Amino acid sequence: MAAEAQPLLGRDRGGGQAHSGADQELCIDQAVVFIEDAIKYRSIYHRLDAGSLWLYRWYYSNVCQRVLGFTIFLILALAFVEVPSSFTRTADVRYRSQPWQPPCGLTETIEALCLLVFLADLSVKGYLVGQAQLQQNLWLLAYFVVLVVSVVDWIVSLSLNCEESLRVRRLLRPFFLLQNSSMMKKTLKCIRWSLPEMASVGLLLTIHLCLFTVIGMLLFTIAEKDEAQNKERLTYFRNLPEALTSLLVLLTTSNNPDVMIPAYTQNRAYALFFIIFTLIGSLFLMNLLTAIIYNQFRGYLMKSLQTSLFRRRLGARAAYEVLTLQAGPNGTTSELVGVNPENFLRVLQKTQLNKIHKQAIIQKVHSYEGRPILADEFQKLFDEVDKGIVKERPPKPQYQSPFLQTAQFIFSHRYFDYLGNLIALGNLLSICVFLVLDSNLLPGERNDFVLGILNYIFILYYLLELLFKVFALGLRGYLFYHSNVFDGLLTIILLVLEISTLAVYRLPHPGWKPEQYGPLSLWDMTRLVNILIVIRFLRIIPSIKPTAVVASTILGLIQNLRAFGGILVVVYYVFAMIGINLFRGVIVPPGNSSLVPDNSSAPCGSFEQLGYWPNNFDDFAAALITLWDVMVVNNWQVILEAYKHYSGPWSMVYFVLWWLVSSVIWINLFLALLLENFLHRWDPQGHKQLLVGTKQITYEMSVELMFRDILEEPKEEELMEKLHKHPHLHLCR
Repeated sequence: MAAEAQPLLGRDRGGGQAHSGADQELCIDQAVVFIEDAIKYRSIYHRLDAGSLWLYRWYYSNVCQRVLGFTIFLILALAFVEVPSSFTRTADVRYRSQPWQPPCGLTETIEALCLLVFLADLSVKGYLVGQAQLQQNLWLLAYFVVLVVSVVDWIVSLSLNCEESLRVRRLLRPFFLLQNSSMMKKTLKCIRWSLPEMASVGLLLTIHLCLFTVIGMLLFTIAEKDEAQNKERLTYFRNLPEALTSLLVLLTTSNNPDVMIPAYTQNRAYALFFIIFTLIGSLFLMNLLTAIIYNQFRGYLMKSLQTSLFRRRLGARAAYEVLTLQAGPNGTTSELVGVNPENFLRVLQKTQLNKIHKQAIIQKVHSYEGRPILADEFQKLFDEVDKGIVKERPPKPQYQSPFLQTAQFIFSHRYFDYLGNLIALGNLLSICVFLVLDSNLLPGERNDFVLGILNYIFILYYLLELLFKVFALGLRGYLFYHSNVFDGLLTIILLVLEISTLAVYRLPHPGWKPEQYGPLSLWDMTRLVNILIVIRFLRIIPSIKPTAVVASTILGLIQNLRAFGGILVVVYYVFAMIGINLFRGVIVPPGNSSLVPDNSSAPCGSFEQLGYWPNNFDDFAAALITLWDVMVVNNWQVILEAYKHYSGPWSMVYFVLWWLVSSVIWINLFLALLLENFLHRWDPQGHKQLLVGTKQITYEMSVELMFRDILEEPKEEELMEKLHKHPHLHLCR
């Protein structure tokens, strides 16, 4: 530890002994790392000697992190290749061919390489944080346990020639994704903290469900000779588990009104039972659960974001303390407590930071005119990092000819964009007209002459529009707008397709029905062209300001909800692996089992009659789709009944747990952050900022910045207390 306790030992408050060159360079490197930690919201509790700082920066370099990210992706993607392989054209058990199965040792070798990368990752992290921090970090300890279990299970697989029935390490793979994302860890912690409140509403739902189940069992009794009651009882209330399942599905409204119709047919009054159940359960308790999750999760998310803000301020303060009273260029020290601007600029040049943000900070430093930067001013410098990036539009080409200047004015005017949108709308409408006229004709019976000619004309206009805009704006100015890039790319693809069609099938003429040449028929080419034309119509979005705001919000959501997406990937992965181990081979095609009826003899609305054969767990890809279908809860009772029939009533536990985790918990958590994002983005000030020059401003908002206005700034005493507890940083002030 002696080498790590060097940073500030050679200084005192009176401006005494100056640092040697090596010590000064070490302090510069420490400040660089502290600032990068602050920007990335990382912990500063790590080793600070010169060798450790080099290793730390190398570990968090783009190349190293991309290698680690690719390794995580690779080990997760192995599930599609490993036995049972997903390499078949269809998941339908009736038509699925025998999939290619990798030989023993192939995927295991790739997995071993991935585990070696993770072992190196853990070793570097453990060394950098030090033994004391390592013993207190539960994530790193869990990382070690997961690696040990995975290696042991890997050895068992090879010893059994890859024929073991259960691979425990597959269930543990999502942990590698979790531990590598700080935002996912915070999200998981928020979910764990929110579970007690979710459990309270869950208890109410359980009581509600059980109460109405008992009432339904008593109400639809077979004591009376009532055909409707008998049908209701025998279909949905045969016994307690059947009744409980029927009402649980009704809670999601998936079997409504089917569950009500037999009794309602006999007597109108029976409808009240189902209406009251749905009102209390679906419309009141389920929405109350959404409100509670939103309220609780928002509060806990605030705590996590408050921690991120504290890390930002702590890292910046650590850099300030390291740089305070550094020796000046002539070996002198300042009488004022503060950071020498020249030293800070040296630090900034070494820091990995966006060029635009770095330039903004440099300009702000120059505004201090060479005087030492005080603590508050130093903290405010890094507020520039959170500001949206404003890109300047490239200048237009300069033309000397008045005619060319007039043409440039016309083709760069917004009305020219409006004309292009109008032409695109006409193209879309022409396609819709022909779709309606030819809806009852087979592809071979259609006459594509008129539509083919129209498409040639429209695509010719799109090409001219692209060239005119490049002429008016210049190539850099044209590519500056994302809408132009999208529009131009599709125009070039359409042009290539039309030229290919001309080369193969010649010019269209009445009764134009040439034979197929190559891999695509004329009908396939026409469909592909029309699909791209429909997609190209999305260019109209930036021209409608409210639509542009919604579109930008959706794009922002995709960036900010990556942590939620990661949690969903983890949950899907784990449940898919469990499902494969529980239900692989359970669904068999008709004729292979006495339990499987033929489609013609299957009851109406059953798994077999509806053709739900692809919903199985015979491979990883099929398992993911089956879980998705259950999460959507449309007709999920069909899947529940099928697996209950083929594998036993205990299978209901698996599917109900999946419904609770995916549809109840995750979807509501997703809605919580979705609402927060929309509420902040539709704030009048934010709305105005988005609308001003939609094409000129690239607006980005992180989760931390979204809530920055309601977060509490940490006090200086709190920051200094944390710094004094740093195991590798010894302050003399």
